[in-house]
Amino acid sequence: MPTAETEFRSHYRRESTPVVTWLASALAGAFLLQFVASLIWPAATTRLADELSFSIDGIASGLIWTPATHWLVHSTTNLFHVGLVLAGIVLFGRELVILLSPRRLVAVFGAGIVAGAIAWAALNWRDEAGLCGAAAGVYALGALYALLYPNREFNFLVLFLFPVKVRVRQVAALLLLLESLAFVICDILEHAIPFSYAPAAHLGGVVAGWVYYQFFHEFDWRSAQRGGAAVRPTAVTGSAGFAPPPAARPNSASRPTPRDLRAETDRILDKINREGLGALTSAERRVLEQARASLSRR
Repeated sequence: MPTAETEFRSHYRRESTPVVTWLASALAGAFLLQFVASLIWPAATTRLADELSFSIDGIASGLIWTPATHWLVHSTTNLFHVGLVLAGIVLFGRELVILLSPRRLVAVFGAGIVAGAIAWAALNWRDEAGLCGAAAGVYALGALYALLYPNREFNFLVLFLFPVKVRVRQVAALLLLLESLAFVICDILEHAIPFSYAPAAHLGGVVAGWVYYQFFHEFDWRSAQRGGAAVRPTAVTGSAGFAPPPAARPNSASRPTPRDLRAETDRILDKINREGLGALTSAERRVLEQARASLSRR
């Protein structure tokens, strides 16, 4: 007979896994088709890339869809870049979807793509080259991840010898510093570098992730707490059991409020920061699922 945790894990996978899989599969499939076509029919591949990549000249000529399609095009000579983008989608997406509905996860990724195109265009409107790649969307997911899980720690070996422990907020601060320096060198000073890079687009993605966190995720929590409407959670037990048993809840006034749900969710996120997602109990996963459902309804 399946346990409650088994049933919850089954439900969680059916709901959350496909959106990350679809995003990664769409990007990987588009890259594979582009790569194979470049070997068979290079001229047609170049034309298709021009039709999907974002550029000022393209917009002027009527290619108004390119701000939303340039993420599907990548350089076929740089497997490392597309590999990093795919890894970012999977690593960030599979954990962010815990608190975000699949629809919101796609919205954050898409907002990063569009914001990256706008930021790049604002600084490169005289550039004849185009913008392609999904890095801005990954930066949006990464920025949101750093805001939600700033204290999560990662351990790795430098040169396979020296153990190093870093937190997400430290990695995020370092990347933001490097992108800012690249922005000044490439976009402000217009200094040529030996490889294609778009720091303005990356920073646009960061801004999109921050805007979602500040004005949507946090706003939903604050508005729920101000409203004070009672939230009826599913029955939970164990360390996440902030809801008392039925016998201890004689009337509706004792039901947990959105403030209670937020406090418990913050505690669980702190536990994820310290111990990782695998340390959560089935009851704590149910609380996160309930918090996500509560935010998704707003």
